[in-house]
Amino acid sequence: MIPDRLAPQTYALMRIVFGLMFLTYGLQKLGMFGGQAVPLVSFPFGIAGIIEILGGLLITIGLLTKVAAFVASGEMAVAYFWVHQFHGIEIGQPAGALPVQNGGIPAVLFCFAFLYLATRGSGIWSTDAARGAK
Repeated sequence: MIPDRLAPQTYALMRIVFGLMFLTYGLQKLGMFGGQAVPLVSFPFGIAGIIEILGGLLITIGLLTKVAAFVASGEMAVAYFWVHQFHGIEIGQPAGALPVQNGGIPAVLFCFAFLYLATRGSGIWSTDAARGAK
C-alpha cells in the first residue's frame, strides 16, 4: 500500500503519464508511431489531433492543466459516443453498447482521468506550481 504522504507524487505521475499517452495519440495522427497521417485542419480527426497534441503537452508539463484536461475530457466523451459507440471504428470492433465491445476503453479511461485532473489541477512537479499559479 502506498502511504498517504506520497499522494502528491503519485498524482503528479498520473498526470504526466496520462498526458504523455494522450500526446502519443495526437502524434499518431501526424503519422508517427505507426499511425496514419491526417490533415490537421480536417474534421474530426485533425481537430482531435490538435487537441491531443496540445492538451497532452500542457497536461504533461502541468501548464493550464484544468483547462486542458477539461477540453481533453470533452473530446474523449465525444470520441467515445461518436466513434466507438455508434461506429465501432477499431479494427475488428463492431459498434456496441459497452466499451469492451466497441474498442472504447481508452476513450472512457482518458475521459474520466482528465475529468479528475480538471477538478484537481496540476499538483506538484508542474509548470503551474513553479510559477505559483493556483
